[in-house]
Amino acid sequence: MTPSILIIYTGGTIGMQLNHTTGTLSPLNFEQIETEMPELQKFNLQIDTHSFDPPIDSSEVQPAFWVRLARMIYTHYTHYDGFVVLHGTDTMSYTASAISFMLENLAKPVVFTGSQLPVGLLRTDGKENLISAIEIAAAVADGRPCVPEVSILFNNQLYRANRTTKYNAEQFRAFRSANYPPLAEIGVHIKYNPLFIRQPERPNTPLLLSDTPDTNIAILKLFPGIGRRVVEGILSIEGLRAIVLETYGSGNAPTVEWFINALREAIRRGLIILNVSQCHGGTVEMDHYQTGILLKKIGVVSGYDSTTEAAVAKLAVLLGQTKDIATIIAALHTSLRGEISPETNKFGNYS
Repeated sequence: MTPSILIIYTGGTIGMQLNHTTGTLSPLNFEQIETEMPELQKFNLQIDTHSFDPPIDSSEVQPAFWVRLARMIYTHYTHYDGFVVLHGTDTMSYTASAISFMLENLAKPVVFTGSQLPVGLLRTDGKENLISAIEIAAAVADGRPCVPEVSILFNNQLYRANRTTKYNAEQFRAFRSANYPPLAEIGVHIKYNPLFIRQPERPNTPLLLSDTPDTNIAILKLFPGIGRRVVEGILSIEGLRAIVLETYGSGNAPTVEWFINALREAIRRGLIILNVSQCHGGTVEMDHYQTGILLKKIGVVSGYDSTTEAAVAKLAVLLGQTKDIATIIAALHTSLRGEISPETNKFGNYS
């Protein structure tokens, strides 16, 4: 049977065309993608496409968009062998991370990609990214998908989606995965790294969908001189359920009394505070330095080597699943989709 792939175009630069008169970009009709990319006809695959109407600029992405995309993959899951999602680069790591948490028991590839230049331009990176993404979404070994998880393909590197951060707005290498190695590297051949690819924990188990994300979340990034009113103002936002606290280095923060008291009081009120590092590489170690030990003592939760994007997405999905704080905290300490290495970053730095 011919493998089947569904390409979902949500928006972004890859699906834009340049008006040479005005110099502006506008969406092309992605249903006619084969006109721009006749190379797709060389695949021995059934390739179907679906376009969001209208396409969504990635800077406009909201949780409702995550829900729409997750439901689309869920609805078509049994009809296709793999999925390619075309998405703008600005929030791709947030969306792809969210989809990884919203889809439980995933056993098929969901490959996100995009481009820094429109697919219709001569020097575009979009064609190579899309062709490689399709090939990976369709790849099998011993009768099983080579990469049965949510990933991001960009500039000849395939990464676990919830390990990525957009690193550069200008170069073709837009994404990096500082704390986890590539799942595959694309050269003359596609070299898969099976040791690092996540396999389904329960094969042949139906796909489950969590489609009620709750983003009553804020990010509090520390900096020298951050004011008491700023911290207390954020912690007291009405309806807020969780904070991603971006700390220094390996999870360190000021120990001044007002700051610690503000965190302690917020936690007492039921606010979940998740500690992630501002550093691109490395991990939070709350048992190592005195400041980290103090944060742990008052109830701050370690985010280990999670990216901010994955922390936000994971919290949103968990908050949408339950109101039980203990259950959420237990899940935050657990690697649900390979998003953290609780063994204190055993893979080193891969940026």
